[in-house]
Amino acid sequence: MKRSRDWVTLHGEIQDPEFLRFLEEIGRERQAAFTTEDFLVIDLVRREQAVPTFLAPRLQVLRDQGVIERVGRGRVTRHLLSRRFYRFLGQGGTYTRQRGLDRETNKALLVRHIKETAAEGATLAELQQVLPSLSRDQVRTLLRELRRAGRIDVHGTTRAARWFPAGPKPNPTQ
Repeated sequence: MKRSRDWVTLHGEIQDPEFLRFLEEIGRERQAAFTTEDFLVIDLVRREQAVPTFLAPRLQVLRDQGVIERVGRGRVTRHLLSRRFYRFLGQGGTYTRQRGLDRETNKALLVRHIKETAAEGATLAELQQVLPSLSRDQVRTLLRELRRAGRIDVHGTTRAARWFPAGPKPNPTQ
């Protein structure tokens, strides 16, 4: 019995020829072909949208191929296009902005602001302005780590709390 093959022709528009050249280069280097699912995942990552569960297995494959990277851990894990892609485009700074700052740099920024506001102390709301890309809980976690390390202190509780550089407590009567 002879089977006939069905064909589907899809018409589309290439939105970024440079990105396509990047994928071609990776495909040649690794002798890998990208599937339709791979292109869907890459597009979602590029648009900073969530990858549906049924496409999630392709994330590891694309990470292994150097197309995307994972940032963060746990529930705050997200994916972005790789550093290599942004270098390919000559946009290394865009990659750094997309990726965000590392944990120690974030802590250093918090400590710097706390030292600059040492006289009156810094509120949590101010510290959230220092790191606007982080959630309130993420900023609080960094503050707890800094406090445990003995680098900062907190005076007060709830919204009235103020963060100070580590050392003797300020005397409000002076």
